[in-house]
Amino acid sequence: QVQLVESGGGLVQAGGSLRLSCAASGNIFTIGTMGWYRQAPGKQRELVAAISSGGATNYANSVKGRFTISRDNAKNTVYLQMNSLKPDDTASYYCNADNIYTGLTRLNYWGKGTQVTVSS
Repeated sequence: QVQLVESGGGLVQAGGSLRLSCAASGNIFTIGTMGWYRQAPGKQRELVAAISSGGATNYANSVKGRFTISRDNAKNTVYLQMNSLKPDDTASYYCNADNIYTGLTRLNYWGKGTQVTVSS
């Protein structure tokens, strides 16, 4: 069974940094695009950043120049380095992995989320 487990969230002051990690486990052959989404209370879930299996990236305008997404395909892990954090970045951050091929299925998976709180 495939699972995505996030880590690295926490409480940080404005201007600080955090690094999120998301590891995919299970009988995984390949993974397509991996990404980070976030959802603040009362708001819709939004894409923060995504990275393809080949390393192509895209970012939400609100985080460009501050956040960096990367992945280690050998470890089935995706990272989100978040610098110059702002109170508006406060949200639950969710990892997503698309097109995970197990040899039997090819599905999209979500992690359970990790909380990021930025104090002013």
